Amino acid sequence: MTRVVVTGMGALTPIGNDVAEFAAGLNSQKVGFAPISYFDAAATGVTLAGQLKDFSPLKYLTKKDPRRMDVFTQYAMYATQQAVNQAGINDENTASERFGVIWGSGIGGLTTIQQQVIKWHEKGLDRVSPMFIPTSIANMAAGNISIRFHAQAISTTIVTACASSTNSIGEAFRQIKDGYADVMIAGGSEAAINESGISGFAALSTLSKATDPAKASIPFDSNRSGFVMGEGAGSLVLESLEHAQKRGAHILGEIVGYGTTSDAYHMTSPDPAGTQAARAMRLALDEAGIEPEAVGYINAHGTSTKSNDAAEAKAINQVFGKNSPVLVSSTKSMTGHLLGAAGAVEAIACLLSFKSGKLPVNVGVTEQDPACKVNLVTTENAARQVDYAISNSFGFGGHNAVIAMKRWND
Repeated sequence: MTRVVVTGMGALTPIGNDVAEFAAGLNSQKVGFAPISYFDAAATGVTLAGQLKDFSPLKYLTKKDPRRMDVFTQYAMYATQQAVNQAGINDENTASERFGVIWGSGIGGLTTIQQQVIKWHEKGLDRVSPMFIPTSIANMAAGNISIRFHAQAISTTIVTACASSTNSIGEAFRQIKDGYADVMIAGGSEAAINESGISGFAALSTLSKATDPAKASIPFDSNRSGFVMGEGAGSLVLESLEHAQKRGAHILGEIVGYGTTSDAYHMTSPDPAGTQAARAMRLALDEAGIEPEAVGYINAHGTSTKSNDAAEAKAINQVFGKNSPVLVSSTKSMTGHLLGAAGAVEAIACLLSFKSGKLPVNVGVTEQDPACKVNLVTTENAARQVDYAISNSFGFGGHNAVIAMKRWND
């Protein structure tokens, strides 16, 4: 059986613009929220967001690229360049036709769509940019990644709302495991902190209206009131073990299982019973060939909404037991919710915990909700070396995706 390992990671998040900064932010329990500065959001009642800090695309992009790429694609390219640099993948050590891309985004080029709709409304249909469609469509992050890195195997895009990048990693894992590729770039990016994104999610009553960053995103707390919008990207280079060892690559961890299901329940609400979310976890564990007792850490979807956290806790209890010692945390307490990019960033958090022997703390909880009976990571129990971790992502439409990862110790 082909084993699949991770040889490169790239992160662009509200708590750090690369993997080292992201790791430092997790370890210091940094909360990446501040008043929205991109536009005046007062009419929505939403004050805070997880905006990027001191971001310049020109570190990895040319001056022309931002004119030809929506912001979500810029984020994707930025994170992926980090991952490819770390992995050391190039045309000499990797056959282009065995090198693919599967990328996720929940919304795609929302900034471009918003700008061009305003433009035709104010100036006329003949003033729409010829780059409107090529920059806004959701597949263009994958397309641009493929072009830049000469990846000629599968190049595709997954749009499963907040499960997008976890599905992308899982499907890329399968491409290698099933023999269709040697190397895959997988991840997700999102740029929805704009008028359309904030007003749309505010209208759904899913966003927190807290004004104190420390109390805005508090997954599993009794006083949670919604999620904080984040932005950014996470990118992984996945590789067959044989290919990685042949070229002497440094291995960061192993992907060992993937489970994906559908609630088939509601457009926006999770099934409160958590049945299919639980089944996605079981499928990931079954493919990994491990029992629940082997898992030391769960990076929860944990959006800080009432319905999600309670349903996820039920699902975890169904798989691991109500008194399980498995530790659980949601890094959205620090990064906010990166929508389609969330799963990739959270997979990186799991891989970093293998290296550091320290789990990300579920920041901000002062009163754990009795409806969320899981064993949360705290400052006191965070120092823990685990061999297996799973990362959960659940999206609007009932999309459930779970990946299982293993600490590299071969």
